[in-house]
This record gives sequence, structure tokens and C-alpha cells, in this order.
Amino acid sequence: MRRPLSGDGLMSTGFGDLKVFSGSAHPLLAKEIADFLGISVGQARLRRFPDSEVSFQIDENIRGTDVFIVQPTSNPVDQHLMELLVMIDAFRRSSAARITAVVPYYGYARQDRKDKPRVPISAKLVANLLSAAGTNRVLTMDLHKAQIQGFFDIPVDHLFAAPVIIEYLARLNVEKLTIVSPDAGGAERARAYAKRLDAELAVIDKRRTEDGTSEVMNVIGDVAGRTCILQDDIIDTAGTIQRGAVALKSAEAARVLACAVHGVLSGPAIDRIEN
Repeated sequence: MRRPLSGDGLMSTGFGDLKVFSGSAHPLLAKEIADFLGISVGQARLRRFPDSEVSFQIDENIRGTDVFIVQPTSNPVDQHLMELLVMIDAFRRSSAARITAVVPYYGYARQDRKDKPRVPISAKLVANLLSAAGTNRVLTMDLHKAQIQGFFDIPVDHLFAAPVIIEYLARLNVEKLTIVSPDAGGAERARAYAKRLDAELAVIDKRRTEDGTSEVMNVIGDVAGRTCILQDDIIDTAGTIQRGAVALKSAEAARVLACAVHGVLSGPAIDRIEN
């Protein structure tokens, strides 16, 4: 339900007027959000000094307002993350009543544990940085691991794209549909999609050979003669999706599609998908 607008055309919340600001990562998304809310994107200047340091200045009064900063930490991750931290600090020092970091894609989410000696847990470090900068709340989507929410000492709204993706897939009206997880770790997510779509479930099990030189792809589930949809949370270099598609074709799948929440598409990703 839409909240009523206050007299000056800004949406009112319990923390004061709502204002949406954007970093450089995805200004179009911020504008679409603001248009849906019936407000304008906040006025600010985000620039770079000659030595690449971030320069940010707010060009309107935000004292006592409820500020939302839309800034996915997508590629280049470090640049967009630093912009976000600088912006948060500026809003905190300008007396915003509440600051919400809207981070649809949470960079460093895949570095969420110590999987080898002497390595950082970078996802936790980013959570600490956001809190230290002055963030009151974080809004994000489809974290690589849901437990990353526990890295924060501030509230986290963890949203999911599944309802939107499932609605789209349902409209395709595909017969003999199988939802495929490209690895064992994503099986729970794929199972939820398959249940909602009344489809079969398959999982690709990846195992190294004894000498560790190659990877064997075992498809577990019914895929022969069926339309298979590879479902993942992130497509980065598309290597997992590419190898999964080859394994499904080898298992006589009739057709292979892929869907993901976060299309990072780094390096050779586009060429791999097209080829």
C-alpha cells in the first residue's frame, strides 16, 4: 500500500519526509524507484578528484528526513562501495533522521567464511564498514548466503527476486519443465522454484577426478527430453552456467535456459553465454 504524500509532495514516514538519493552504480534504478513513489531523486553532486578520491555534496536540506541511498556494489565493487560509505557519512553529518543503504547486489558476499587458512571474511568487513559509516538499516536482495544478515548489528531487510522470476517463468508455459541447480549449494533455492512451478528438480553434482585435474559433471534428476532452466543467484564469469549447460545437453536435455538474480557478467561471460 502506498503511503500518503505530505504537503510538499514528499512521501512521509515516521522518520520525516522520505528522500531517495543515488550513487553512480545505478542512477536509472534510483530514478525508477523515485518515479514509482511520486518523488524526485535527491539533489547531490558526486564527482571524483583528479587523484580518484570521491567528492560528494548534498544540494538540499535533509535534516530530519528518512534517506534511502540506492547503490549496488557492482563492478567496480571497491569504487561503488567507497562512494556509498562517503555518501552515508555525509548524510549522517547532515542530520538525516535515518539512513537506509539500498544495496541490491552486495559485493564481497561470496567471501563469507574462512575456507582456507589466513584469509579474511570480507563480507563481514563490509558489514562493519556500513555500520561504522552511520547506516541505520540495510536493504538488499538475494544474498549469496542468507546468514550474512547475521554479520550486521543493524536491521537488514533481505528481499527475494523469486516471486518476480517465478511469475515470469510461469508465463512461458513450458511443458516438461525441470528446474536445475548448477551445484549442490543451490539445491534448496531450485527446489523452491520447482515446487512453485510444479516442475521436476535436478541437481548438477561437480566432482574432481582423483588427480584433481578435471571436473566430472553428474546430472542427478530427470532431464532427458525436457526443457531445463538453470537457476542461480549470481552469474559472474558464466563458467558454472556454461559447464552446466554442456552437462545437461550431454544428458539429452531438449532445451537449456538460464536465469539468475544478479547478472554480474564479468570478463568472458557474454562470449560464453552466446557461444
